[in-house]
Amino acid sequence: MDFKDLIKTCLKEKYASFSGRASRSEFWFFYLFGIAIYGVCILLAVTISFKFLWVLGIFALGVFIPALAVTWRRLHDINKSGMYFFLPVPFAIIEVILNSLSSSRGTNESISILFILVDLGVMLYLLILYCTDGDKKNNRFGKNIYLKKKKKRKIKATR
Repeated sequence: MDFKDLIKTCLKEKYASFSGRASRSEFWFFYLFGIAIYGVCILLAVTISFKFLWVLGIFALGVFIPALAVTWRRLHDINKSGMYFFLPVPFAIIEVILNSLSSSRGTNESISILFILVDLGVMLYLLILYCTDGDKKNNRFGKNIYLKKKKKRKIKATR
C-alpha cells in the first residue's frame, strides 16, 4: 500500500479498531502524517495567526483514537499486548509525585532522577518494539499480514 492508502486505512476503515495487526509502514506513515500536520499548523500559527492553534487542537482530538489504535495494532503485530503502550505511565506518575514533593520538602532528587531514567529506558524499549519486524506467521492477535498474494495465471489451452 502507499502512503495515501495507509492513512485512509487508519482514519476511515480502522478508526477505532484495536483488534488485528498493523505493519510497520502503516504505523510509521500514520505518525509521519500526524507530525507533518502538527508542523504545518504550528508554522501557520507562528507566521500568520495563533488562531491556527485551534485547528491543531481539533486535529489532535480527531487523531487521538486512531493513533492509539494503530499503536495497539502495531504491538499486536509483534505478538505483544497493546497494554505495553501504558508501560511508561506508572514511572511518569511517580516522577511527577517525586518532583512535587522535592519542590515542597527538599527531598532527595536522586530518586526522581532514577525514575526519569527508568521512564526513558521504558520509552526506548517501546521504540525498539515499534521498529521490530512483525511476526511472519499467524499469532494470537490475527493472521499473517505479510503474506504475498500469489496471482494465479490462467493457462489457456491452444489447439
